[in-house]
Amino acid sequence: MACLSTNHPVVVLYSQDWRRPGILTRQWSCQPYHYNNVGTVRHKPEWRIATSMLFPAIQPSNTCRLPVSDVHTLYIEESGNPEGVPVVFLHGGPGGSCEPGHRRFFDPESYRIILFDQRGSGKSRPHASLEENTTWDLVADLEKIREFLEIDKWVVFGGSWGSTLALAYAQSHPQQVLGLILRGIFLARDEDVNWFFNGHAARVFPEAWQHFIEPIPQAERDDIIAAYYQRLTSDNEIVRMGAAKAWSIWEGSSVTLLPDKNVVDHFSDPHIALSIARIECHYFRNRSFLRPNQLIEDMAKINHIPGFIVHGRYDMVCPIDQAVLLQQHWENARLKVIGDAGHAVTEQGIARALVDSCNAMLEIVT
Repeated sequence: MACLSTNHPVVVLYSQDWRRPGILTRQWSCQPYHYNNVGTVRHKPEWRIATSMLFPAIQPSNTCRLPVSDVHTLYIEESGNPEGVPVVFLHGGPGGSCEPGHRRFFDPESYRIILFDQRGSGKSRPHASLEENTTWDLVADLEKIREFLEIDKWVVFGGSWGSTLALAYAQSHPQQVLGLILRGIFLARDEDVNWFFNGHAARVFPEAWQHFIEPIPQAERDDIIAAYYQRLTSDNEIVRMGAAKAWSIWEGSSVTLLPDKNVVDHFSDPHIALSIARIECHYFRNRSFLRPNQLIEDMAKINHIPGFIVHGRYDMVCPIDQAVLLQQHWENARLKVIGDAGHAVTEQGIARALVDSCNAMLEIVT
């Protein structure tokens, strides 16, 4: 405990070989470290925010809009090396969006980086649409994107809901997947949804939970998702937006280990809140269009695919038992537990582990 009282931030060094399956052990240090380009550790004079561990900001080299149905058109962008290892980034939600910072987990000299907004999300159109919007529509979209970009195989990177979609896609098209890099595992079982929306996480965040259930009359609180679905699909725009902001702020209030106003403000943005709330509620009302325990039962289909799993020890959105269970059914995966993090990709330990995982994946697939 004395280590925590120093003036230096506490950081984590991974001590196990990346290629060895299992849970990584970690060494605590009170000295600010970072990794140089050849993988050795050296002192850094000043420790900065998590962005210091990411690759430099880059702009897309190509953007396009791809019609994938009579209803939906997806926003797609590419950056990095056009001749590099293809990697596709799957954002969370469902209903979230890609952000410029998401390009920065990948070495732009080595990766061909593909980001896209899923149906109804971000810059894709129509915004917040529930029509023709299921897990299997999104899996089919990934194949349409891969074929449109003339990619044979690619690395799939997904966090939170993105990990769910990544697993569903890989299990449907294992021959197209070079490797998987997953964060904040969400297996989309009833118990996983119930943890967050039926009062279990409320025991950790009671104040935020009270704000979340405030729009719902007491008589309807036995089924929060059904009650919210009624409001999120209302013809009344004020009712719809009020419910969307309450839903999204509940999520934003609980994704980080330490309170982060910037994260809450992001989730409060009306455009983001509407797509996250409507599409998440739609999916969860329909059990994410998966049969019970499907992603675990089908792991034999992708057991051979190399993977990295990054999960925060104190993840209150997607508790860590989901990551442990996944790793137990995935012989070729390495689980990295971040001892000082919650669920958010913006947390320092998670960001560092994801960058390291992306670099390590290059060694495996090239």
